[in-house]
Amino acid sequence: MAADPDAVVVEAAGREVSVTHPGKVFFPERGETKLDLVEYYLAVARPLMASCSDHPVMMQRYPEGAGGPSFFQKRVPAARPPWLQTTIVSTPNGTPSEALVAADVAHLLWAVNLGCLGFHIWPTLASDPDHAQELRIDLDPSPGVTWPMLQEAASEVRSLLDTVGVPGLPKTTGNRGIHVYVRLEPLWSSIEVRAAAVAVARELERRRPDLCTAAWWKEERGTRVFVDFNQNAPHKTVFGAWSVRGRVGGQVSTPFAWEELPGIHPDAFTLATVPARVEASGDPWASSYAHLQSLAPLLELARHDRDAGLPDAPWPPVYPKMPGEPPRVAPSRARRPPGNE
Repeated sequence: MAADPDAVVVEAAGREVSVTHPGKVFFPERGETKLDLVEYYLAVARPLMASCSDHPVMMQRYPEGAGGPSFFQKRVPAARPPWLQTTIVSTPNGTPSEALVAADVAHLLWAVNLGCLGFHIWPTLASDPDHAQELRIDLDPSPGVTWPMLQEAASEVRSLLDTVGVPGLPKTTGNRGIHVYVRLEPLWSSIEVRAAAVAVARELERRRPDLCTAAWWKEERGTRVFVDFNQNAPHKTVFGAWSVRGRVGGQVSTPFAWEELPGIHPDAFTLATVPARVEASGDPWASSYAHLQSLAPLLELARHDRDAGLPDAPWPPVYPKMPGEPPRVAPSRARRPPGNE
């Protein structure tokens, strides 16, 4: 394959990264190019790497840019620079893959050159695959859920976490939802973190059954915010902080301060606006990296649910049957009389 005569070399983290076809439009709403995306990640490199350094990442590649077709890629291709760091990760069914590690911003820019717009982050570190670094509370809008409802649900999450003494960190997802992270001491497995997430979802539903639901089956959710506890299942990735979505407007999954919650809208945070925001206000999550939290108070909520006779919540279909899990079948199907399947 002939070399791209328009390629530019970018220096990042002491490395040189070649950016081919730098003028290719990646975000058609305003016309930002591949090179614009590279410059965005360089502009937010400090908070970006604080949030994902040493984590394995899964790439979602958009060969034609945002709004076009995409595909997920866990495995790093054989054609790669010798300095690229990788690690072995597993899928839920146990299949191993050699994944990219976010060792520094140059590693992420190398992926951007392949058409990766943003990054889906493993909850564990490459250097410590046995312990989850974060509890990720995913507020997922069901059909009919409005942005003000998401804001209200996030406020309920904050209240619950404050009550148990476990501070959380909010961010937009870059799309329609909100994530709240709890930065954890490296002591708990993803199985334990998921159990805590199930307990959080159930407690939120008890507090606000009109607004929040822990129902795994869509037919039971109604017009409520689904607290997706299974985003904490082992080997699940979540769209990372400061990553750019594959939307034509280049929306960014943006950390924010709780005080900003009433006045923000996720569409306003784009690769065109976020660098200036970071320059003016810094990283809203900066202090959290030195103040890791205990999962124990949330595991205590899980223990109370078990003592009350609640079974585990359903797991996603790609996982093997788990101990204590209820039947993995939608309630409407479970209620059908024999012979009417």
